Amino acid sequence: MTRKFLVFDDDPTGSQAVHDVDVVLELSAQPVIDALAPEGATCFVLTNSRALDEDQAVQRQTELLRQILDGLPSGEMPHLVSRSDSTLRGHVIAEPNGLADVLEERGIRVNGFLFAPAMFEAGRYTTDDVHWAVLQGEHLRVGDTDFAQDATFGYSNSNLKDFLMERSGGELNREEILSITLDDIAAGVDAVSAVLEQATERTWVVVNGIEYAHQEVVAQALARQEEAGRTFISRCGPSLVRPLAGIQQARVLEPGDIAIGDGRMPHGLLVVGSHVGLTNRQLDVVKDRGSLFEIELHVPTVLGDDRQAYLDQAIKRAEQALVSSDVVVYTSRDVVRTEDPQESLAIARSVSDAVVDVVRGVMQAKPAWVIAKGGITSHEVAHKGLGIRRARVGGQFFPGQTSQFMPIEADAQAQGCPFVVFPGNVGTESAVADVVDVLAQATQLTNSKK
Repeated sequence: MTRKFLVFDDDPTGSQAVHDVDVVLELSAQPVIDALAPEGATCFVLTNSRALDEDQAVQRQTELLRQILDGLPSGEMPHLVSRSDSTLRGHVIAEPNGLADVLEERGIRVNGFLFAPAMFEAGRYTTDDVHWAVLQGEHLRVGDTDFAQDATFGYSNSNLKDFLMERSGGELNREEILSITLDDIAAGVDAVSAVLEQATERTWVVVNGIEYAHQEVVAQALARQEEAGRTFISRCGPSLVRPLAGIQQARVLEPGDIAIGDGRMPHGLLVVGSHVGLTNRQLDVVKDRGSLFEIELHVPTVLGDDRQAYLDQAIKRAEQALVSSDVVVYTSRDVVRTEDPQESLAIARSVSDAVVDVVRGVMQAKPAWVIAKGGITSHEVAHKGLGIRRARVGGQFFPGQTSQFMPIEADAQAQGCPFVVFPGNVGTESAVADVVDVLAQATQLTNSKK
């Protein structure tokens, strides 16, 4: 496989369906260029743009893309992926258009955007252009879920054509949006390629699919189009990336697959920042098992004048507890926000910074492992808390969910520390507690060999 793929990921969770690919966590072109050097390489760049306003998000990605393209060998152009949330949150319209602007500055016309938000393992799929989410066994239109009530990226439409019109402020013409239907996919690569052939000037193409076999047909048709000299950008959830990158199946990690570095504490750290309903239920299971020392960060206090003293005390308590117990640090569950989306983002950033400060302090004690629950939380904890600049995806704890990053370039206190990216809106109610158990077993196995 010779095609290369550059994935701009708006939080760290997009690599949860792949393995043996590089992830770059800093906004620097050279690590990406290095990661894309091998034939058929796939590289994720974690931009954390979902935590930014639209203008900042676009500027961050376009500036980085220009630098990367300047450093790649002449004539080499990877397929660009704008990876985002499978429940439709994020800068859906602006980000792929920003990437397309950069390509067109260089004389490359973008024929279309593939819109494929599916994440099959988490029950996110699209049929008849309607996007669905399975929550507690119930199949719901995504517009009827809590995700659609997001303080910053809320929406009302579950039909993806209507959703795109909504997010574009009516600028997109519904009749001009194409669909790759399940019937097209069943008819094969020729039929899907014929749909893509209709895309001309940044045409949006809704991709239906309920299983990986469907996305594999789409990936083959896309490859055919690109071999013919046409250019597409994919705006997608995690499930399309796997067939694009030529990865056939998930790699699920067992305790024996996870090595804990020398000189680390006998216990690990779980950090929970996400506030979605599923995360709250997962946190309840962790608490019910009673095996972790609990530290709650009270958000109103974190936002107040006594912030630093309060965080210093939390760090001290965590360091002391790690000697005899795994530790969970979580933000209080009441969401503090305002009617102004920008103010809500600012509050979220302040809370995220507090969580990072705690993790950075605790990392000096070298916990055995770190789990970060929540997309933005994972990025901030990995990059700023652990100082990870580049990592390799080792695999997942469940098929398509919850990736382990193996630090390649990172601060000294993170070397040998498995870092687990756990998205906020995926997994069973016991999933977080189950991952803690696997890592605890891995730590015991490692220590027993010393």
